Amino acid sequence: MGYLGRDVEVVSINNTQYLVASCDSCGAIGMKELDAFKISWFVTGKLTTRVALLEVLSTGAVPQLLTVAISNEPNPTGDELLKGVNNELESAGLKTLPMAISTEKNMPTQQTGLGISVIGVVQKNNLRLGTAQLGDDVYCLGLPKVGSELSNPDDPEIAQVKAIQALLGIPSIHDIIPVGSRGIRREAEQLASTVNSRLRIDPSCILDLDKSAGPSTCLVFSSSSSSSISTSSSSFLSTKGLNHGFLNFPDLPLSRIGQLY
Repeated sequence: MGYLGRDVEVVSINNTQYLVASCDSCGAIGMKELDAFKISWFVTGKLTTRVALLEVLSTGAVPQLLTVAISNEPNPTGDELLKGVNNELESAGLKTLPMAISTEKNMPTQQTGLGISVIGVVQKNNLRLGTAQLGDDVYCLGLPKVGSELSNPDDPEIAQVKAIQALLGIPSIHDIIPVGSRGIRREAEQLASTVNSRLRIDPSCILDLDKSAGPSTCLVFSSSSSSSISTSSSSFLSTKGLNHGFLNFPDLPLSRIGQLY
């Protein structure tokens, strides 16, 4: 199930550091004959890479390498998937991240298959998993989207790597969890359970808390209730004690989900 129920594994490698690993798979999404959902391989590669990166970054770890397992021929499928992978790495400021690649060279395939793994390292005292605190407010950054809602990987309403990098720089923000197919409610409850607390849902929250967020199109995070976050937009980071750099994402929706008690 992963470390503390999360989609990552954490292993001690020495007295001061943890190794953090995540992976994401994508099947039947692309331009192959029998793909269930038709979309460019570029988008498939970009969004699958984003999921694995978000999982590692959310723990506080720094990515060290990436693997790309392509269950299709090198060209054209492999090349197009890799264009998306490389584009996402460049967008995240990780253009030089080492990468191991494998493609299918023996058998013809009729469906797209892709697997991405990311390995990172974090100082033990910087690991963010399980850092939420009783009384924290819980927020969702971005909107849950899936399938045909995701034709544009640069959609301003979905979370991207630069957004999570901004969250990591804000002292009042504690645990961060990328939301996937389990939906916002399950991930927020997971965040609460790791610190032996419960989540009180805000009745004014209008998000569909049970909808799949596909390739981690939104993030759940906890924040000290004293930080006075405004949910009018993500420009909340211009308020007291918060990072002005996040104003680069003025259209990224922010919703208060509830509070830990």
